[in-house]
Amino acid sequence: MENKAVKSTPDIAGAKTTGRARTPRTQLDPERWVIAAIDVLAREGIAGLRVEVLAKRCGVTKGSFYWHFKDRQALLDAVLDHWKLGRIRDIEKTTAVTPGQEREQLHYAIEVYGASRNRKGMEIELAIRDWARHDARAAAVVESVDLYRLECTRKLFVAAGMSDAEAKSRSLLLYACVFGLSLMHYNHFDDNLPDLKQRIAERIVAN
Repeated sequence: MENKAVKSTPDIAGAKTTGRARTPRTQLDPERWVIAAIDVLAREGIAGLRVEVLAKRCGVTKGSFYWHFKDRQALLDAVLDHWKLGRIRDIEKTTAVTPGQEREQLHYAIEVYGASRNRKGMEIELAIRDWARHDARAAAVVESVDLYRLECTRKLFVAAGMSDAEAKSRSLLLYACVFGLSLMHYNHFDDNLPDLKQRIAERIVAN
């Protein structure tokens, strides 16, 4: 009887399968790779974000990575795009102008961006900013997000009755405060930190 060769076909990880049944490998779609990469970035910085390490951490092969991304740079670009889109979406949600409630919305923005409320988000933010110190594309993305943040809160301050010049000053002050606090250790500075932060917020928002 004639023996017929069984043709091999590539699976989605780039490996080859034959006629014999095989146990399917765990696969990650592009978004899951990006989310995993952001988690590593937040804890280890850009230097720790390597394909080999990421694949091992995710329990998959490097072949799975290269099925979705041309190279490490393609993953880094996807991480920046994902972060930028996520930040813009959150900024719009946090700073949406509701007539008559502008000051309440500003207080809400200060609370949301407070490091104690969103520690993981701040860790990611700081890791992206550290990356931007050495990478032009990352720096451009961070700048675009910062300018969008400042513009959205500027609009809130203007809607609350401030001049454009004053609104720009308050907008910059707001973010200087919340990001500055994320870098400082001040737990023993005051016995009632929530009250202290509330007084700071009142000064930023008040006429």
